Amino acid sequence: MLYKYFTEKLLGLQDVDIEKIEEIDNSIHINCRLKRKPHKCPCCGNLTDKVHDYREQHIKDIPAFGKHIFIHLYKRRYRCSCGKSFPENVDFLPRYHRMTNRLSLYIIDKLRNEVSFSSVAREVNLSVSSVIRVFDLVSYAPKKLPSAISIDEFKGNTNSEKYQCILTDPVNKVVLDILPKRYAHFLTEYFNHFDKSQRDKVQFFISDMWKPYSNISSVWFKNASQVVDKYHWIRQVIWAFEAVRKQEQKKFSKSHRRYFKQSRQLLLKRFDLLSDEQKQQVNVMLFTSPTLSTAHFYKEDFLKILDCKDRQSAKTAFSDWINSALDCGIAQFVKCANSMLNWLPGILNSFSSAITNGFTEGCNNKIKVLKRNAYGYRNFKRFRNRILHMFSHKMQKQAIA
Repeated sequence: MLYKYFTEKLLGLQDVDIEKIEEIDNSIHINCRLKRKPHKCPCCGNLTDKVHDYREQHIKDIPAFGKHIFIHLYKRRYRCSCGKSFPENVDFLPRYHRMTNRLSLYIIDKLRNEVSFSSVAREVNLSVSSVIRVFDLVSYAPKKLPSAISIDEFKGNTNSEKYQCILTDPVNKVVLDILPKRYAHFLTEYFNHFDKSQRDKVQFFISDMWKPYSNISSVWFKNASQVVDKYHWIRQVIWAFEAVRKQEQKKFSKSHRRYFKQSRQLLLKRFDLLSDEQKQQVNVMLFTSPTLSTAHFYKEDFLKILDCKDRQSAKTAFSDWINSALDCGIAQFVKCANSMLNWLPGILNSFSSAITNGFTEGCNNKIKVLKRNAYGYRNFKRFRNRILHMFSHKMQKQAIA
């Protein structure tokens, strides 16, 4: 009796009499039946304890001890005095189901990670379609708009669209929604569904340097400061310098080209952070190309702007750099200076706020892993729910806090 009690506790099956446990190959088979008790007739409401017959039901449960678990339940059917026969209630098994409640919850919990439906199906000994059918019960509605919104696109390749759009709350680290398209007309339709009172509460709108995002911010979030993410405007200068380096190294011999390519990190790193030996190496490389030396000077001069502590000092530094770069004679930096000029208000706002797109970019990397593990998604609704489900644990932690 003591053995049976601890077995029931170990398996987590309440009010169940376990009759036999067998181990067959890579599976464990549990033969059991529920404790007999009066049941309420669904037809007339009277209690009855009269058994009509028994039927054996095969149920799949969560894996344990590295083996698949099968429950063989000898299920009673009761008969009421009114003539109605009905099955007994099983707390751990919904009607017409062939898997336990905790197996369904186990599947949903496993899918919080960047795993594919196929890998979960192999683990729990179910078909892929069964795992998908369980997950399709999960659904997430759009959330209310927070005080700060971060928007970005990622390569989803779902529903014949190359890019999907992600909305996050960068302050509280929460994914708000996943949108099927990033086009201005679609974003307009989406944000139009929110009340004006909600949109007016948004104080910051963070995005990259894509014009439709800027237009959406201006039209729908008039009280918000549009912030251009630091990473995106800094890399404009890095790209310009890299373009000059590639252009110049084509003029060198094969050995020099290989040396310049292998030393690109020294050229990209801030000169003040290099060791004396590294500074000497950089000076030697810059001496071979006056154009590269000029580009390196503008790159270093630009990176000094990052040391500005406030918006006003950054505005002065940007003005001086843009005016100088427009007259430098290097096409790549002239183009870069024009981009900075066009996006200057949003760039300067990034000095007034510490909010960035860092959390959003991290989410994009996690989505990329999910998509690669699953070899892509065709159904956008399921793809959206998978992404929101992956990040839902953050919302749960917030609710607990």
